[in-house]
Amino acid sequence: MEIPDPSSRCPVREQRARWERKRACTARELLETERRYQEQLGLVATYFLGILKAKGTLRPPERQALFGSWELIYGASQMLLPYLEEGHWGQGLEGFCHHLELYTQFAANAERSQTTLQEQLKKNKRFRRFVHLQEGRPEFGGLKLQDLLPLPLQRLQQYENLVVALAENTGPNSPDHQQLTRAARLISETAQRVHSIGQKQKNEQHLRRIQALLSGRQAKGLTSGRWFLRQGWLLVVPSSGEPRPRMFFLFSDVLLMAKPRPQLHLLQSGTFACKALYPMAQCQLCRVFGHSGGPCGGLLSLSFPREKLLLMSTDQEELSHWYHSLTLAISSQKN
Repeated sequence: MEIPDPSSRCPVREQRARWERKRACTARELLETERRYQEQLGLVATYFLGILKAKGTLRPPERQALFGSWELIYGASQMLLPYLEEGHWGQGLEGFCHHLELYTQFAANAERSQTTLQEQLKKNKRFRRFVHLQEGRPEFGGLKLQDLLPLPLQRLQQYENLVVALAENTGPNSPDHQQLTRAARLISETAQRVHSIGQKQKNEQHLRRIQALLSGRQAKGLTSGRWFLRQGWLLVVPSSGEPRPRMFFLFSDVLLMAKPRPQLHLLQSGTFACKALYPMAQCQLCRVFGHSGGPCGGLLSLSFPREKLLLMSTDQEELSHWYHSLTLAISSQKN
């Protein structure tokens, strides 16, 4: 039997073979997951949206708020799947990209959708009974409606991963290389926009939550134009006397120091009184001690034009997180 000469191996041919194997694997995963995705979209469209329309359990405004562009997204998947099944990856995904704006709209409505669901479950007895009945169908496999609603946004992330991998493993001489490259770019851009929308929604939730916890004139107006970074207890070290525990809320532009209300206060127990706001643009930060990673905690010095804060924590790791978050806030104000 003749043994192949190792010197006869062709690196270019081997690389192409690896690309083709990865492309085939990615294409198969895209097809199989699209079938499952379309099935789940269809279940919600049939057993929730369709029946709700027929029975009138929800008024059209509430139904639109709850499901957003779900039916149009389902239609886009129905148009894409036949192309994938026939192996027309470039053509199918290029056409699918015309519907990407539906995912941006769906993301923008996501917070409103969850709020509507919780409100209707709480106050609409017919809707609550209907949802419980539909969720019990074996087709849903124990999934709740609130688990299914984020499905399109989860799928968009899968689209990005799979389509980018498909494009990267498609040779430049392939007839659908340009289509796949263009689709990968458009899907990635949409995924980034959707991520930004989600981050903004989470930030607004944090701001509303913190605003509800705070009282005092300085705490008003916290819900606009800033990003929440961190909160937690730190000890304020005075020039004389014992350190005092205070709750700190760090935003992109200010550090807020708050004092807990008395536990026995009937109306404001569990809330905080805002004691001071410190502008991060005027802050100079340094570690007094706590660099070594030892068990003794550390001390941070924050200098402002009219005041100096010494903040202490007995947890070294916690103090390091605060140092990095404060550094980020200061640098963002100086850029």
